[in-house]
Amino acid sequence: MRLVLASASASRTALLRAAGVDFITDPADLDEEVLMAQLRGADAQTVASTLAQQKARHVSARHPGAVALGGDSVIGFDGDHLSKCATLEEAKALLRRLSGHTHLLVSAAALARDGDLLWTHVSPCQMTMRDLSPQFLDDYIAAEGMAILSSVGCYHFEGRGAQLFDRVDGDYFSVLGLPLLAVLAALRKEGMLTS
Repeated sequence: MRLVLASASASRTALLRAAGVDFITDPADLDEEVLMAQLRGADAQTVASTLAQQKARHVSARHPGAVALGGDSVIGFDGDHLSKCATLEEAKALLRRLSGHTHLLVSAAALARDGDLLWTHVSPCQMTMRDLSPQFLDDYIAAEGMAILSSVGCYHFEGRGAQLFDRVDGDYFSVLGLPLLAVLAALRKEGMLTS
């Protein structure tokens, strides 16, 4: 049975590859803005879970008999759901807003076959960002450049982005965008990995 990653995320791809999982990639082409609008008022865990499920179902329908893995990460902060920034100016404004505060980063994953949901998992992480000086923020954005736009929250925690934080409470892999240990357990349960 084939596994299809319903994501273009470099981080999710790298995590699965490093764990020795065999898969192909077929990113879901859902209109996330429309889905987010439909989920207005829902908490970050519901939003992340729903997006991961929709991606898995959508892509699994394109690959009969295969299992699709959908994933999504959402930030909950001050009553808002935050997603990826489109520009470095937006990224700087977001990081200024998060500076000195704790936000909720929720990573969710889902498995589906032939459009039917098999499994879902939600992993919330409390992310406490330190007070960022204007000089640090300018240096960080100059060093990281456009790459930070690929990640919700504009940080690559596995690299320089770790310097943004004082404390993190939650699963390391989920901070990177995929609750990997839970995914591996689900794949074993589905018979896709050796127990």
